[in-house]
Amino acid sequence: MTSAQDTSKGQIEPTDILKTPTSRRSFLRWSGLIAAAGTLTACGKAVATLPAVATLPPGAATPTLDAGMDHSAPASAATSAPAADATSAPALSEWEEMDRMHEAGVKAFPAKTKGLGMQPLEYRMEDGVKVFDLTCEKTMWEVEVGKELEAWVYNGQLPGPEIRIVEGDKVRINLTNNLHQSTAIHLHGVMLPNNMDGVPFITQKPITPGSSFSYEFTARNPGSHMYHSHHNSTKQVSMGLLGPLIIEPKDRSKDPAYDKDYTIILNDTSQGLTLNGKSFPATQPLTAKLGEKIRIRYMNEGLMIHPMHLHGLPQLVFSKDGWNLPQPFMCDTVNVAPGERWDVIVDCTDPGVWAFHCHILSHAENEHGMFGMVTVLVVEE
Repeated sequence: MTSAQDTSKGQIEPTDILKTPTSRRSFLRWSGLIAAAGTLTACGKAVATLPAVATLPPGAATPTLDAGMDHSAPASAATSAPAADATSAPALSEWEEMDRMHEAGVKAFPAKTKGLGMQPLEYRMEDGVKVFDLTCEKTMWEVEVGKELEAWVYNGQLPGPEIRIVEGDKVRINLTNNLHQSTAIHLHGVMLPNNMDGVPFITQKPITPGSSFSYEFTARNPGSHMYHSHHNSTKQVSMGLLGPLIIEPKDRSKDPAYDKDYTIILNDTSQGLTLNGKSFPATQPLTAKLGEKIRIRYMNEGLMIHPMHLHGLPQLVFSKDGWNLPQPFMCDTVNVAPGERWDVIVDCTDPGVWAFHCHILSHAENEHGMFGMVTVLVVEE
């Protein structure tokens, strides 16, 4: 695969990940080790989101990378090799057939699907205010190859587009409701005036079908936040009305240094077990050069806890729900509960294709192979 900035032009092709110094043979070797262990599942200061969207330091070109994963069916029939002709080859044993299915799923990764979520949302300036426009609507979303499901989305994306602002910005978010029922937006974790909190019949009237509402605030607390519906929320958020909202600090020295910044939104609802709206093998890898540091922003918009485990490289946990910790700590598995955001730094000190997945194994792998909440981190020499 190429650099993270190339992902803004589209999804990574299955063959691209094998064109790096980590060869096809190396990739399959690493993947084989992961499968044997039975644990693989599942974007200078730059910034990325994932499977995710990536970004660079001030003055650098802003790259983007996006990825996601599913839940129920692993590398399904769409990615499995055709059955052998009984007249030309002997039938496979049970273990050989299982290995074949596992390998087929890995070879299909990253599978190309329609739709890419979390694309940066452009804004316009009006009298010193950054103005963003969102529209709620229904669409069909391809979670994995050949598997399209109904989704309720913002601006045709799942997750919705990334809203990225800076501490101190004056912001207006205009929401137009094209759904068949009322809605509202809650800016989860953001400090704002009470009447902008987005809870119908507590802080505002619901936004009825065909109508609009504007949310206005000054960005006060930097960090990794989210936005989602807060009306009929079990249904509406589950169907896809969710997205990332990131407030950059004015003083970047308060955060650890990093070269790329990824966001990974975890979900387990109507579209299945996904990372950024996609299920393995349709998830996309995170990439880094040897020696780079990457920032990963975990956000859980689902109904279950997801312990995110990265093989081979420890994670420095430095922020919780947008607030930097007084004492960062190291771990290899970050437990992310619904509504939580955790920020980590990964120092890419060792090259290879490293498995990266939810460690509730039924969210990542079974006898048919890997599926759902699985991706990899590719560290290129």
